[in-house]
Order: sequence, then C-alpha cells, then structure tokens
Amino acid sequence: MAASMFESALYARLFPTGDVGRLFTDSAEIRAMLLVEGALARVQGASGLIPPDSAAAIARAAHEVQIDGAGLAPATGANGVSVPALVTALRDAMQAPEHAQFVHWGATSQDIIDTALMLRLRQALTLIETDLQDTLATLAGLAETHAERPMAARTYGQHATPTSFGALAAAWGMPLLNLLAELPGLRDSCLLVSLSGAAGTASELGPQPARLRSELALALNLHDPGHGWHTDRTPLLRIADWLTRLTLALGKLGEDTSQMMQSGIAEITLTGAGGSSTMPQKQNPVAPSVLVALARQTTGQLATLQGAGMPRNQRDGAAWFTEWLCLPQIVLGAAAASRTAMSLCADITPQAEPMSHGLTQGLGLIHAEALSFVLATQMPRPKAQAAVKTLCRQALDGGIPLAELAAQAYPDLDIAALFDPARQMGQAPAQARDFAHRVARDLPPRS
Repeated sequence: MAASMFESALYARLFPTGDVGRLFTDSAEIRAMLLVEGALARVQGASGLIPPDSAAAIARAAHEVQIDGAGLAPATGANGVSVPALVTALRDAMQAPEHAQFVHWGATSQDIIDTALMLRLRQALTLIETDLQDTLATLAGLAETHAERPMAARTYGQHATPTSFGALAAAWGMPLLNLLAELPGLRDSCLLVSLSGAAGTASELGPQPARLRSELALALNLHDPGHGWHTDRTPLLRIADWLTRLTLALGKLGEDTSQMMQSGIAEITLTGAGGSSTMPQKQNPVAPSVLVALARQTTGQLATLQGAGMPRNQRDGAAWFTEWLCLPQIVLGAAAASRTAMSLCADITPQAEPMSHGLTQGLGLIHAEALSFVLATQMPRPKAQAAVKTLCRQALDGGIPLAELAAQAYPDLDIAALFDPARQMGQAPAQARDFAHRVARDLPPRS
C-alpha cells in the first residue's frame, strides 16, 4: 500500500486531487518560497532597507532559478527546516556575492514558509471552489427537476414520512452553498502574509516593519494581519476547519447515495459504479465510499492539527512539524472529495419505481402521522395518536394495509386522498425549488 493515496500511481484516480495535488509537491513549495523571497527583496529595495540593485538581482534570480528539492534534503534533515538550504542555494545560483548577501534580509524561516503556504492555500481554495460550483449546479438541476418526485424519508434508518428526491438533493447542496458563502470572509481574514523576524519582534526589518509587512502583502496579493502570527495558528486552523466541514458535508452525500444504491432499495443508479472481481452482478458505490472514507480521515487529521494549535514560546518545532504532517492531508482530502462529488452528482439517476415502492411497502405505515393529525381534528391529539398506534399494531400483526384498517375504522375519511404521498410532502417541493433558486442567484453562470 502506498504511503499516500493522493500521490500513488495506483490509487490516485480513486482519490483524485486534480490541480490541487500539484500545489503540495516539493517543487511547488520551493517555487512559492522563492516567490516570497523575491517579493521580500523588491519591497525592501523600494524602502531602502537593502540596495535597490541588489533587490532587483535577487528578485530576478528568485524568478529564474531552478532548485532541486533533493539537493536541499541533507541540510533540511539536519536543520529541521528547508529555508536555510534554500537561501544558500539561491545565493550560490546568483553568483553575485555583493547582491546575494541581502537575500532573506531580516526575515526568518517561518516567515517564508508560512507566507508561501498561504500562496498555495489561496490557489487550492479557488480550485476547490470551482469544483463545488459545478457540483451545486448539478444538484440544483436535480432539485428543480425532481422537486415533486415523492420518496420515503428515513429517520434512524426507518421509513418516516414522504419527502421528495428534489428536497434530498437540496439537503445535500445547502451546506455546500453555505460553505461557499463563507469563503470571501475566510480569504480576507486568513490568507495572511507573515513577516515578523526571528522571534516575532521584527528586530532586523528596519525602522518601519509594519509598513514593510503591508507592502509585502500587497506585492503577493495576500492580506496584512496587522501583527505577527508565528504562534497564533488560528488562520490555518480556520482554513482547515472549513475544509473539514466541506469534506463532512460531502461525506453525508456519500453516506446517503451509498444507502440508496443498496440492494433492496435501489432508489438511484450511478453510471460510474464499480464492478467486482468475481460477482458479475455487482455495481459497487465506489465514489460514495470514497467520500465517506475521506470525511473520516479528514476529521482525524483536524483533531491532530488542533492539538498542535498551542505552540510553546515563540516557536515550537514539534507543533510546526505536526502541522506539516496534517494540513496537506486535509487540503488534499477536501480536494479529492470535491472532485469525486462533482463526478458523482453528474452520474446520479433517480429510479421512480423503487422510490414509489418505498412509499407503498410496509403496509402503508409511512402515512401514520398524516392519519393521526387528521384524527386530531376530531378528537384530542393524544387520543388520536393512541388510536393510530393501535391501527399500526393491527396492521403489523395481521399483515393488513393501514389504509384498509383506517377505512374500516373511519369510513367518513377520504383515505385515498389522505394516503396520497404527493399531498404529504409538506415543504419538500418548495425547499427543492428554493435551493435551486439560490444556486442560480448566488453562483456565477456556468461557462
């Protein structure tokens, strides 16, 4: 088994991360750190903190140089951080000691690593957002089309009352829509530049370190936090929390669709269902199972990450290393879930006959609540509930449909109309259409 499903040549298509996966490679991290070093030199040159010609040389080299991660590995293993080796490699590649001496002036490794991470997280959020928009558009189409298609709702795994498939699609989509609505605020408050120096005091960043930090944020299109955040991991924890809640919402989609494909239920089919090595009849819910597995994994990673969210003193190596181990897995898990859900939703086909069967099987007991409320107009509510419970027991004991027993006991009632699922869906059709309307209103048009 590969150490990482996301990077495995064998399993990568089962857990597809798309372009997000490319952001969490050695080469992507090195390129992002070089972008930060180059931008830092430019703003320092503009402020007069380092010579302008040196700043230009550093910025140019940071843009052009190619640094192999394997060459940084020995020093990284010894130092516990990659930036010292990166700075040495950049200085050597410049072949201009008079300029190279100003590389990384006044900054610390964590400034570079955290800021470079934010550049990659910004791209990851944008890619995941795009996949979610496509998923929501598909769910909105299902909700609108099937707003009036009745099916059995289930609570505790048991038939409850009728709902509609459109309302179920809306229930899958509403958490996603709400999560997307959080993204602008999340970006503004959490995609931050870091520039605080060795101990967070900005002691070697010149006479106006706050202005320098602001200018670096502007140069990198990140936000200025207004303070150092070396030991305040709230921004990363909030991003990780958002990604985890997203993965959990998609895990719910996986749980439901897996059950709906179950033998004896079969309320949906998936065009992309998987086959068995030995049983020709099998159509396994592979994509739904992936979503559930990713949700389980991500919640565990978030718990570990949160445990590292209280670093000691002004920097904590163990807490930082824990972050490196967990955060990429959370991001990649969310990316894989978003990609998988996008294709899964496009593959869903509701099956009208099994959905109708779910409403008629079980001797019609799914209509017991509706019957009790109609009787409550003729007698006190507790008495009506007790009467219907008695009818339900008689139905189960004798194998007689509830409608037949109700017609005998209350001949004045229009049992056919009362037991019509289309009349018992309550707000389900409206909920489906409201969701579809919100998607059309809130999301950009699909290209």
